[in-house]
Amino acid sequence: MSIAVALLVLRVVAGLIMAAHGAQKLFGWWGGPGLTGWTSAMERMRIRPAPGWAWIAALSEFGGGLMFALGLASPLGSFAIAGAMMVAISLVHWSKGLWNSKGGYEFNLSLLAAAAAVALAGPGAYSLDAGLGIRLPEPAMLITGPVGTIALVAVAVLTRTPLQPAAESQPA
Repeated sequence: MSIAVALLVLRVVAGLIMAAHGAQKLFGWWGGPGLTGWTSAMERMRIRPAPGWAWIAALSEFGGGLMFALGLASPLGSFAIAGAMMVAISLVHWSKGLWNSKGGYEFNLSLLAAAAAVALAGPGAYSLDAGLGIRLPEPAMLITGPVGTIALVAVAVLTRTPLQPAAESQPA
């Protein structure tokens, strides 16, 4: 029983934090940018096409977080969170180092670790999957889920437009 309770606490806390983070992007709740502001942020990060990736990122965080918290269709929520956090780490936080106080990836890595732990352990006895008898095919999910997540992250990173070199000022 203690493992089931531990998984429940981990899922609910990490999942609701992730869902709230996505709600900031989707709805502008809790001081977030809303979808218009989030799309502009994606443009500033040179992620193209910004509107499509803005939706994917926001829904991965919001929907993935809710699925994770509820233990529904596991491990799909874990994969959504993992993909969102890997993109955030690689495009925004990596260059700033580990510590969150300097804009680093500490927080993102913590959520990524929680998602990985639940993906490996399963959602536990106190989950909608357990209550509804939902079991996704494990071998297929354990191969295609991570591969698909990594592929999505790679596409997001590789479709960024390169920085344009600053125009050199020439003396007149």
